[in-house]
Amino acid sequence: MTGVVVYDLEYTTWEGARERRWSGPGEHREVVQVGAVRLDDGAELSLLVKPRLNPGLSTYFTDLTGITQDQVDRAGMDFPEALCRLADFAAGADLGSNGADEGVLRENCALTGCAFPFDGRCRDLAPLLITAAGAQAHIYSCEMAATFGLNADQRAHDALGDARQVAQVLRHLLKTGRVRPSDLL
Repeated sequence: MTGVVVYDLEYTTWEGARERRWSGPGEHREVVQVGAVRLDDGAELSLLVKPRLNPGLSTYFTDLTGITQDQVDRAGMDFPEALCRLADFAAGADLGSNGADEGVLRENCALTGCAFPFDGRCRDLAPLLITAAGAQAHIYSCEMAATFGLNADQRAHDALGDARQVAQVLRHLLKTGRVRPSDLL
């Protein structure tokens, strides 16, 4: 299990943005929260990020995530700093997410002019998790533990809570032999 960091992102959104694939005027998937969990030792990282292009969070985003404008204004950091902190946290490890979070990180690197530090180290774990669940479609991270009959006491749409759920499921699947460590790399 060593060498794997499960991460999740919360990023700017508005009513209908997902259906539009963030193609509306001014809609960008700017990272607002990064959550990460190391599978080997359970160490955790949670960071708030100040969006640059859309610094004012939408009511829709706040209602969905529980992250307030005041929290971001007080504790948020610039994306390049958050990316460096994630890279330090994940040093020597591969990164896995339940979905296309690598693409969102890359978009934010392009938006802020910083280099992407995880080439060849990111993996979308969604296909593995869908297969293990016997599901026909994507399972949202915030529903992951419940899907596998595990305790789901994390707040939905909280990057750290969602990363915890995915990590919990992966540990369960590894322990029960339904997934091998090599499946995660």
